[in-house]
Parts: sequence; C-alpha cells; structure tokens
Amino acid sequence: MQKLFLIRHGKPAAVWGEADEDPGLDAAGRAQAEAARDHLLSLPEDQRPRRVVSSPLRRCRETAAPTAEALGVEVEIDPGVGEIPTPAALTAEQRPAWLREAFQGRWSEIQGDLDYEDWRRRAAGSLLARGRTAVFSHYVAINAVMSLLAEDERVLVFRPDHASITTLATDGQNLVLVEAGREASTGVL
Repeated sequence: MQKLFLIRHGKPAAVWGEADEDPGLDAAGRAQAEAARDHLLSLPEDQRPRRVVSSPLRRCRETAAPTAEALGVEVEIDPGVGEIPTPAALTAEQRPAWLREAFQGRWSEIQGDLDYEDWRRRAAGSLLARGRTAVFSHYVAINAVMSLLAEDERVLVFRPDHASITTLATDGQNLVLVEAGREASTGVL
C-alpha cells in the first residue's frame, strides 16, 4: 500500500461567507502551508508525495502551492476533495447555522439538495487511486473520509487543525487510516 496525505488548508484570512466568499490564507496560514511542505519533504524519499491535489477553493490552492513548488509539480484541482456543497436555497449568512446543525447529527440527516451520504462516499472514493499524493482539502471533507474509515455515521468525528496532516494508505481498492493528524483545540472552521 502507498501512503497518501490528507491535509486541511491553512488558516484563512476570513471565514466563509464574510467579505470574501473564497478567502486565501492569512500570514499564519501561509506559515502553516510552509510547515506542511517542510514536513512532507522531510519524509524518506520513497514515502514523499509525488503529486499534489487540491480543492478548487483558494485557501486549499494556496496551502498546496509551497508543496507543489518544492516537488516541481503542478497542483491538480479536484472538486471531489472540495468543500461540502451548500444547499442552493441557503444564503451565505445561513450556511454557518446549517453546518452547526449538520455537525450535531449523522450524514443521512443533513438537509439539502443532494444525498450527503453519497457525497461522503464519493469524497473518500476520490482518494483510492491517489497513492503518494498530498491532498489539500477541508474540515468537513476530511470528516467525510474519517467517518467512513471509522464506520461512524456521525458527521463530526475528527477536528483537524489548520494544515493538519492525516496519513492514509491505499492500494487503489482500499483506504486505511495510518495516523490521524493534529486536532484543533476548538471546532473553529
């Protein structure tokens, strides 16, 4: 099995839905992106990622950039590792309350436009063929993967800190948790 690294984006300059709907990183987030790069480059050559994949959102792309640059590869954009889709009827102001409610329940209980259990399975499935890859994603998307691996139907099973690196292993058919990344002391998104 090959290792795969699932990394939460660094600290953004704004919370989703504030002045900027696609915020980049603040100074702390940029430092976290560099620290993630340094950790990944410190791995033995045969375990180091060869590819870099990112959610389409700016905070993930900016977190991925230092690693991609150091490895001499392009960042591959994959919506499959992107943020949980917000129901179309919700405004940016309503999204935080919707997420807080979702965090209290199970994947099958999330109210919205799509089958969120299916979204969770697709997010995890997008990782199967990604051995030796650094994947930069989001709090909820990482929870989607972690809840499947734990066979736990709760939406919130893990609180990945900004730039937290979770190590998985894949053989293309199976996904296994090797080591959970650092958890945040609070549930801040």
